[in-house]
Amino acid sequence: MLVLASSVSYAHEMVPTYPKWEPSLYNDVLKTTMEIFNKRTDVEYYEIAVFDRDWKSVPFVTAYKVIQLRYLGTASIDVYIKKADRNRVEYICSRSKIKKSSDLRTAVSSTICSRFK
Repeated sequence: MLVLASSVSYAHEMVPTYPKWEPSLYNDVLKTTMEIFNKRTDVEYYEIAVFDRDWKSVPFVTAYKVIQLRYLGTASIDVYIKKADRNRVEYICSRSKIKKSSDLRTAVSSTICSRFK
């Protein structure tokens, strides 16, 4: 137990914790902006996803659904949804993507989610 308690775990960060939708330049489309910060030396790619209360995928648009983000780098991501899906969306998540060719056998994927109130 002490070994697990003393080990250091690294993840990435995503803010805001409780995002809000705002109007976009397009009719019937809403937008929110998320910031991702990479604190992991072993990960360079993150996947963006949007879910409802039951963790079912909700259609959305971003410039890239998988982004490259170097160690200690930050990225600002605009996420767009249809206005009709506004009340359906519960979470926006980012998940670290581990390379198959990684030399680290202990590499663990991390998922961070922000929740709409």
